Amino acid sequence: MKILITGAGGFIGGHLTKKLLQEGHTVTAVDKKNSIEWYQLHNDAHNITSDVSIANNCDALTKTMDRVYNLSANMGGMGFIENNKADCMMTVLINTNLIDAARKNGVESYLYTSSACVYNAGKQSSADVTALKEEDAYPAQSEDGYGWEKLFSERMCRHFMEDYGIKTHVARYHNVYGPYGTYKGGREKAPAAIIRKVIEAKLSGNHEIEVWGDGEQTRSFMYIDDCVRGTWELSNSTLHTPVNIGSAELVTINQLVSIAEDIAGIKVKRNYNLDAPQGVRGRNSDNTLFRSTFGWEPSITLTDGMEKTYEWIYNRMTDDPMGWKKK
Repeated sequence: MKILITGAGGFIGGHLTKKLLQEGHTVTAVDKKNSIEWYQLHNDAHNITSDVSIANNCDALTKTMDRVYNLSANMGGMGFIENNKADCMMTVLINTNLIDAARKNGVESYLYTSSACVYNAGKQSSADVTALKEEDAYPAQSEDGYGWEKLFSERMCRHFMEDYGIKTHVARYHNVYGPYGTYKGGREKAPAAIIRKVIEAKLSGNHEIEVWGDGEQTRSFMYIDDCVRGTWELSNSTLHTPVNIGSAELVTINQLVSIAEDIAGIKVKRNYNLDAPQGVRGRNSDNTLFRSTFGWEPSITLTDGMEKTYEWIYNRMTDDPMGWKKK
């Protein structure tokens, strides 16, 4: 097939591009960033720098395509999305223009990557959270900014399928992490941020780190290999309603720090910043729909995934000894 991947220069996009090339497809990989800034650059793909928030660019890119995987978004970890709500909302231009161009150009199927941030905040007020089912996105009370844009775009996919017949798939990702991702600069998510802080403590000899919140907030974290497999299988399925793709292994942020400590072979003093962005108190993925549809669920353990991610980040930081100090 001829496949377009937007956001291909990002973390998940780079891994998904690799997967689709391995499957033997012709892949056009697109990102707004110049290719020298991409996390992974696959020479077997057609690599293009283009802004897919612009309608004309979307029209040109979707011509002759069989499938579109939309992974483009202005996003990051909790520190970014809580402080850049307007920028996150502007991502709506990407999905709006891209799916409309896909429809006009006869694209067979369109996969949109959504987020667990669409879920009703009132159902995530306890660390001992009940795992979220797909229907828990309603009544709507999404993460302000980023979550509302994702929920709106989910609805757009639904109505484009109903009204125009383009097959749409919606993946609700839960906290994806792994190698070849952001680990510094303000957009990193919790696993990479914690790993970086612990490595900084190890390299500097100052065994103290800052932890956002009291450390007792809970999350589940999905390793990138499970994410890519789930995305690929979803895109080949007849499931057209939003579905969770996430791990059900619930941990506290303090437990996440402990895993990083064990990998590093050090203990750190945890300085809790109660004024830092924390998001909801607890969030976990109910995988009933995914498991009943595909016969498996994301199962790479957090310890195994963190070990691989730690090794990659550590190598990056020590190959560029001063790079870990750059903001």
